[in-house]
Parts: sequence; C-alpha cells; structure tokens
Amino acid sequence: MSGLLLEDKSAVIYGGGGAIGGAIARVFAREAARVFIAGRTQAKLDAVALDIAAAGGTVETAQVDVFDQQAVEKHADAVAATAGNIDIALNAVSVMHDQGTLLADLSLEEFMRPIDGFLRTLFITSKAVARHMGRERPGVILTLSEPGSKLAVGGILGHSVSAAGKEAFTRNLAAELAPNNIRVIGIRPHAVVDAPAAGSYTKDLFGQIAAAAGQSVQELLEGGAMAQGTLLKRLPTLSEIAETAAFLASDRAGAMTGAIANLSGGALVD
Repeated sequence: MSGLLLEDKSAVIYGGGGAIGGAIARVFAREAARVFIAGRTQAKLDAVALDIAAAGGTVETAQVDVFDQQAVEKHADAVAATAGNIDIALNAVSVMHDQGTLLADLSLEEFMRPIDGFLRTLFITSKAVARHMGRERPGVILTLSEPGSKLAVGGILGHSVSAAGKEAFTRNLAAELAPNNIRVIGIRPHAVVDAPAAGSYTKDLFGQIAAAAGQSVQELLEGGAMAQGTLLKRLPTLSEIAETAAFLASDRAGAMTGAIANLSGGALVD
C-alpha cells in the first residue's frame, strides 16, 4: 500500500501561482496528485510548475480569469477530459481589499469588494468542478477563509463578512453535495507568517495596520499583535497549511465534511 496521500488523484487549484495556492500545489504533487494550476499570471504559474517538475511531480498550467464563469467552466471541462475526472479542487484566489478603515471612512465599494470578489469566485469555481466530481469516485472541494469570520474587531467589516460568507457557503455546499459523494471542507488559517516573502498580496494588505502599530509588516506577523492574539503566540506557516490541505483532501479524512479546520494558531477556539 502506498504511503502517498493523493496517489491517482487529480487536483485543480485556482490561484495556484499565489503563495498559499502554490504551496498547496507543491505538496499535492509531492503526494502524487496530478496537479492542474490555474490563475491570472502565467509567470507565477510557471514558477510553481517549475518547482513541481524539478521534484518529479506532474503539473499542468492554464491562464484563467476566475471571474469569467465561462472560461472557468471551459477549463474544468478540459481538465476532466484530460484526467478523466476531477477529484480535488481548491480556490486559493486572492482579492485585494481594505483592512483597517472604520465605517465612517469606508466606502460602499470598499466594503463590497471582498464580499463580491471572494464569494463570486468561490461560486464560479465550485459550480464548474462539481459537475466532474463524486459518484463512484469521492470528490473534495476545499475552501479558504480567515479568523475574521468570527472576530469582532473594528476596521474589518468587508473582510469579516466575506470570511463568514465563505464558511457559510462551505457548510451549505457540503449538505448539497454529500449525496453525490463530494466532501466540502474549509481551512481557516490566520495571516501567514512567511506568505509575504513568497509574494503574497498580504504584504500590501497589512501595510496600514502595521504602520499604525509602528512596525513593518514582517514585524507585525512575527511577533506583533496578530501573533500575540493567538494561543500559540505565533501565526501559521505556508507549510502547515499545505500539509493540512493534503490530509483533508485525502481518503484518510474521508469522514469529514461541512467543517472548518482551524489553523489560526488559536486566534479562535472552536
């Protein structure tokens, strides 16, 4: 029996050129999945694909705008035709938004940007892949949220509502797709300590909060208020998120669905 978690599995990762998406793609490939990464920036996808190929993994890239429903459906159809099915899908798409602005100075557009952006891409990608999953082969859809889904703090109105929406989407989609042998699981990390160094948009996202604290973004992540607000007094790493995602996508987590895996370091205790 192989010790590899995802042998004979096909996995689609949207936002596969990003910090989290790329880290998960590398681990999925290491665990023997056939990985298909899609995103808007071909150069970023190529960099991840080069790492996977160098390690002996199997990967294909596609430049896809995840806000274009027709393009995403066409890509999912092509992946299913190539692989025979889609076993695993993850939406790791990022949407730049505001964190740190209070209601009095927050515009409607800034409030709605993460709500519309994150949930729109989650709906589009989930609908596209679900048609090619499940039945005789178990399928898994993984989603990503944030502790903002539960926190009650100032300055994260749009972010918090979008995160809560992603978790509600995850639970309800799990109920819909369970009869089709498809599991849906959310992963809730926190700000990721090594993500900015990997090119994450959070380097810009947390700029306002870090400046208000008189720190650099990296100082904020390594030992600032975000880290000190967790039970472990540290934030998660890309590796921890990716390794957890591989386990959740595997048959070893086959009894788990409709749940949120809390990787926040104890920022929230569920």
